[in-house]
Amino acid sequence: MKKIGVVITDGVGFRNFVLSNFLQEAENAFDEVVVFSCLPALVFTGLSQKIKVIELTVFQEHFYTWFFRKAKELAHLQLHKKGNFGITDNLKTNSTKSKTPRGYATRFLIDWTAFFNTERWIRFYNACQQFSFRNKAVTKEYIDLLQKEQPNILFFTHQRPEFIAPLAYAAEKLKIKTAAFIFSWDNLASKGRMAADFDYYLVWSDLMQKELLQFYTKIPARNVEVVGTPQFEPYVMEQYKTTKEDFCQRFDLDRSKPIVCFSCGDSATSKNDELYISCIANAMNAKIIPDCNLIVRTSPAEDGSRFLAIKNQYPFIKWNFPKWKLSRENHQQVWSQRVPTIEDVKDLRALIEFSDLNINMLSTMSLDFMQFDKPVINTVFGNESNGLYDDQRFLKYAHIVHVVNSRATKIVKEEASLLKAIKDYLDHLDSDSEKRKAFQSMQIGKPLAGTSKRIAEKLLAWTNR
Repeated sequence: MKKIGVVITDGVGFRNFVLSNFLQEAENAFDEVVVFSCLPALVFTGLSQKIKVIELTVFQEHFYTWFFRKAKELAHLQLHKKGNFGITDNLKTNSTKSKTPRGYATRFLIDWTAFFNTERWIRFYNACQQFSFRNKAVTKEYIDLLQKEQPNILFFTHQRPEFIAPLAYAAEKLKIKTAAFIFSWDNLASKGRMAADFDYYLVWSDLMQKELLQFYTKIPARNVEVVGTPQFEPYVMEQYKTTKEDFCQRFDLDRSKPIVCFSCGDSATSKNDELYISCIANAMNAKIIPDCNLIVRTSPAEDGSRFLAIKNQYPFIKWNFPKWKLSRENHQQVWSQRVPTIEDVKDLRALIEFSDLNINMLSTMSLDFMQFDKPVINTVFGNESNGLYDDQRFLKYAHIVHVVNSRATKIVKEEASLLKAIKDYLDHLDSDSEKRKAFQSMQIGKPLAGTSKRIAEKLLAWTNR
C-alpha cells in the first residue's frame, strides 16, 4: 500500500495541482491520496470523493523563527549576488529604515550576511530555524497528523512559502520522504532560499535543473527530475475547452476583428500597466493601429480596483477580472488565499486560445500565450531617469535575459515601438513562430499532455528508493 500526502499552499497551487489532472493521476498511481491544505478545506468541496482533505492550522511565524529564516534568505542572496542582477535587485528590496524590531534585525542581518554567507552558514541558519519549531504547538500538531496518516512521501507543490517549513520539519523528524515542485520560472534565478530542504525535486526543464544545481550545490543530480509543469496542462484538457463563438459572446467581442489581450501583473511589480493600456486605447481611438478588440485580464492577486478610472475612460475596452474567490482573510499572505474557479480556468484558456496577440510586462503569461503559438509584446517603458516605475531593470533578471536572447517576443521601450509592434504582428501573426516554439520548449521541457501522470509516477518511484 502506497500513500501520498499532497501539500497545497495557495490558490495558484490549487489551480496547478487540483484543477489539472494531477489528483486523478495521483489516485491512479497511489493506493491513497491525502491533501494537506493551507487553504480552507471547503474549497475542495465537490472535486473528489476519494481524496481526504486535511485543513492545516495556519502557522504564525514568531520572531526567532523569522530571524533565522531571514538570515538564511539574505545569506543565499549575498552568496549568489555576483553577476546576477535579479538576486542583487531582490537583495536591495530588503533594505529598510523601519524602527521596529524586525527593521533593526533586517539591517543587522544584511550587514552580517555580507560576510557570513557560505553554504555551511546557510545550513546553520536553517538548523536554527528548524530548532525554533521544536516546541511549538503547531509543530506537535503537524507531527501528530503525519504519524496518523503515515504517507510514504509528502509532496510540496511549492517550495518557497515560509508557512510550509514546520510541516517539512515534522516530516524530517518522522523520516518521511519529501519532494518539492519548483513553482515558477523565476524562483531559482532571482528569488531567496527555499523554505526547507527536501529529499527530491521536480523541475520544469533541463534549464531549471541546471539552475537548481547551480544555486543548491548540495542537491544530488539524481534526486532531480524534469517533468514539465501542470500550470499549462488545462490548455490540453477537454473539460476547459470552449468555442470562439461562446468566448466572443461572453465578453461582447466582435468576431470580425482581431483580438488583442493585455494581461496585467500585480500592483507591486507591474505598476505601469495603466499607462500601457491607455497607450493602446488612445491609438485605437486615433485609428493608428488596426481596428481590433482590446480585452484586459487583470492579475488574480488583486481585485482590479486600480483600473476603475481607465474602465470609465475607455468604455470600449472589455475586461476579464479573474474569478478567484477569497477563501479567508485572517492569513499572513491574504493574496495566497484567493482560489480560482473552474469558470475562470475556462475563461483563461479561451482568452489564450482565441486572442490573436498578447501584451504584458514580462510576465509568465508570455509562456501561456506561446502554448497556442500566439505572438507576444513585452512593454517596459520605465527606466531610472524618466520618472516611470523602472520596469526595464527586469530585462537584466536571469530568467528574462533568456527571453531577450530568444527574440521570441518583441520588447518595446516606448510608445512608438509598441504601436509599430502591434501593427506588425497583426499584419503577420506567424512572425517569430519558430522562435516562440524554441523558447517555450527551453522553458517547459516536456509536452503538456501527460504532465500530471509523469509527476505522479515519479513520486511513486521515489517511494521505492
